[in-house]
Amino acid sequence: MSVADAGDLRAETHGPGPCAETPAAPMPSKDTLVAAGEILRALAAPVRIAIVLQLRESQRCVHELVGALGVTQPLISQHLRVLKSAGVVHGERIGREVMYRLVDDHLAHIVVDAVAHAEEG
Repeated sequence: MSVADAGDLRAETHGPGPCAETPAAPMPSKDTLVAAGEILRALAAPVRIAIVLQLRESQRCVHELVGALGVTQPLISQHLRVLKSAGVVHGERIGREVMYRLVDDHLAHIVVDAVAHAEEG
């Protein structure tokens, strides 16, 4: 018996519970849920969270992120690739440097809220 079947059985044997009257929340498409999961996975590393917090303030190049976060350039570049492939950051070449910025502010809000929640303990 699956979890869903077990839930149906409980409803039949015990009658409707207090949540039986609450209508289901509107759900986005499966594709949207998958994309949201990919974004959250991309944000699920301390260095990537720190990168997003830095880019929240202003666009930065790799060497600025290296200095701000105190990690190596190859590690920053690796994490930027993950964030870029997930659509979290965008890089634009300006002369010899690539300047990275957040694609939109929604992502910064997710990270800031997660950090605040973690600090609350």
